[in-house]
Amino acid sequence: MQALEGLKVLELASFIAGPYCAMTLADQGADVIKVERPGVGDENRTEPPFVNGESAPFMLWNRNKKSVTMDLKDPEQKARFLELVDEADVLIENYRTGAMDRLGFGYDELSKRNPRLIYASISGYGRSGEFATKGGFDLVLQGFTGLMALTGPEDTGPHRMPIPVCDITAGMQLAIGVLTALESRRKTGKGQWVEASLFEAGLSLQLYESAGVFATGEAPERLGQRHRGVAPYQIFATSTDHITIGVAQQNFWLKLLRLLGREDLNDDPRFANNAERVANTRELVPYLEAELVKESAEHWLAALEAEGVPCGVIQTTDRALAHPLAKERQMVVPVSHPVAGEHQTLGVPIKLSATPGSVRHPAPLLGQHNGEMDTLWRKTRAFADAGGAE
Repeated sequence: MQALEGLKVLELASFIAGPYCAMTLADQGADVIKVERPGVGDENRTEPPFVNGESAPFMLWNRNKKSVTMDLKDPEQKARFLELVDEADVLIENYRTGAMDRLGFGYDELSKRNPRLIYASISGYGRSGEFATKGGFDLVLQGFTGLMALTGPEDTGPHRMPIPVCDITAGMQLAIGVLTALESRRKTGKGQWVEASLFEAGLSLQLYESAGVFATGEAPERLGQRHRGVAPYQIFATSTDHITIGVAQQNFWLKLLRLLGREDLNDDPRFANNAERVANTRELVPYLEAELVKESAEHWLAALEAEGVPCGVIQTTDRALAHPLAKERQMVVPVSHPVAGEHQTLGVPIKLSATPGSVRHPAPLLGQHNGEMDTLWRKTRAFADAGGAE
């Protein structure tokens, strides 16, 4: 049995954030029905690369779901959708603010039909405030929240992180909100509206930076490889490849100096403690790198690991996915798709010992489950108590 087995989820979402939230629930056993536009579907179905015409990105974060197509403006199909709402535990939507209300599917309306419904919304800037009606994409919100201003080399302009960090974080936070609301429902019997946004996701990631602003009132500077609170803690060159070294404790600092043969640096008041090293990182790094470039990456990694100093090799994504640890931790798993065929996908990152999540089904074809509409959810309120909700 899986932790969320029996949980009935409707997904009216496209792109990444909302579907990522639904995928997180589906991986743990929830029964997710993805409602898509007839003939079009989720916009991510058009994103390359493709495998036999099927979008690889779409397939990754839409596994374990069913797909039905509905024209929600058509009265007959709207009525069928509302039947699904009546039986749903969770509805996830990322429509522009006001659109669900105009369709007759806003929280106030649907909660009257189904008081137990957890109504989960995701947006660019939140459902209230002056930007509530603005659309939001990860690119725009990385800039608006300050993340881009922090990213990249010190002497260049702002950089976009290639990972859609606001999208993914917002999806994670919405999933946490849904699970929190389910626990509340277990106690009260009532559902509620849960909300997350790319704006709040981007801000919430800036722990060091926000603490600094609150303490000093000053904008955080772009650090490049430097860390705001620890030094040395960055990428270093060796005679072969680059490696990472993280000296987060004073004993690690002393061990590093012994390995480098530079114990004298600890007598320098600029480097004697962590606070001084942070303030003088630019002066410190050349001393360290002058010793590191004398030997190979393999030499230093072996020496550092033997002393327990945090360090690591820098891998490309393909090498990280091919590493034996990825297979051992079940982060690369096989899946069989009716069109794309046999391929690999990311595994479930959250491990439960008694009720583990899994990749059980491939991403659905557009409208694949239309023929099962009348039997997708039978008229029952039976729910798996092991999931912690009613």
